[in-house]
Amino acid sequence: MLHTMRWFGPHDPVSLMDIRQAGCTGVVTALHQIAVGEVWSKEAIQERVDIIEQGNQQYTPLHWSVVESLPVHEAIKKALPERVQYIENYRISLRNLAAKGIKTVCYNFMPVLDWSRTKLDFEMPDGAKALRFVWTDFAIFDLFILKRLKAEHEYSKAVQEAAKLKFEGMTNAEKEELQNTILLGLPGSEEAFHLENFQSLLDQYQEIGPDTLQENLHYFIQQVAPLAQELGINLCIHPDDPPFPLMGLPRVVSTESDLAALMEASPVRANGITFCTGSLGVRPDNNLPSMIRRFADRIHFVHLRTTKREQEEPLIFHEAPHLAGDVPMFDVIKAIHEEEIKRGGEQIPMRPDHGHQMLDDLHKKTYPGYSAIGRLRGLAEIRGMELAIARMI
Repeated sequence: MLHTMRWFGPHDPVSLMDIRQAGCTGVVTALHQIAVGEVWSKEAIQERVDIIEQGNQQYTPLHWSVVESLPVHEAIKKALPERVQYIENYRISLRNLAAKGIKTVCYNFMPVLDWSRTKLDFEMPDGAKALRFVWTDFAIFDLFILKRLKAEHEYSKAVQEAAKLKFEGMTNAEKEELQNTILLGLPGSEEAFHLENFQSLLDQYQEIGPDTLQENLHYFIQQVAPLAQELGINLCIHPDDPPFPLMGLPRVVSTESDLAALMEASPVRANGITFCTGSLGVRPDNNLPSMIRRFADRIHFVHLRTTKREQEEPLIFHEAPHLAGDVPMFDVIKAIHEEEIKRGGEQIPMRPDHGHQMLDDLHKKTYPGYSAIGRLRGLAEIRGMELAIARMI
């Protein structure tokens, strides 16, 4: 695989030199400073390319390998009249990226929220800190902090009672921490949602169920994938994280059947997948190695991480070490390697997704899940397994 690491731009506490010394040659980044839906100009793209490649004459070369993400505007997800203009802006951005030699573009179609967790510093047995999701804690936010209308219909009686009991014993600081964690904005953004207007964002999806959202996704990809194919760009959708509905918001990229329907909606190869083992692996009904083999030709980007389901009902999971947890990482990497062989040795871009905050990084402020040392550990473990599988095959 082509080893890459995510970089959030010049303000990221993890530097390009850190990424280079981790053994990566690819950088995964985005222009977070540009508002969602606005055109990415050639000048802005070139500026980021120049920053990434600045030390290439002196050190091991780095290149901008993957865009993550070129965000999809909410008007497109909701099929508002202005989606026509936002889709056109997206197409212009794709043209500009292609003109600058960037050919892999990741995106997602999660409404309102991106990824969701309830704890950003869950302490592991070794003292490292991980991301965690507890369904009961999510219910606390939904039922007693946000107080969303009819939220109780989405939680069992047992979960409601457990949430109420725990909420009554929480301090104000604990309630504030939970609220801030769930309302965290997009990765790389300094901005979070505000409780005062969050309900209004959810209300806009009251009449949009999963079938409608899926229809809107398919319409979007039908408008952009043929152009991407013409430009030589691989579009790759990121699965829902976590892969099930939250706060009444539908999720339509969570299962094998979801991905199959999307691939069929636009049969061009440019319509592809970011295969995120952490997101898809939360669901026990997703057979990851089998899915890789089924969609192999459409997998353009890989996120390797794993989660551990602590219990199924109500759901609790945390980000586990990369070779532990519920993801059969050996089988996953083997399936990816076999696909690369079929492609004549082509390297599929991969990044070690989400690392534990550990060692010296425990004393630093970094983006949740994106500290340097935890991802370096994950990359080292993945690299060793990848080498062993290649030798074995």
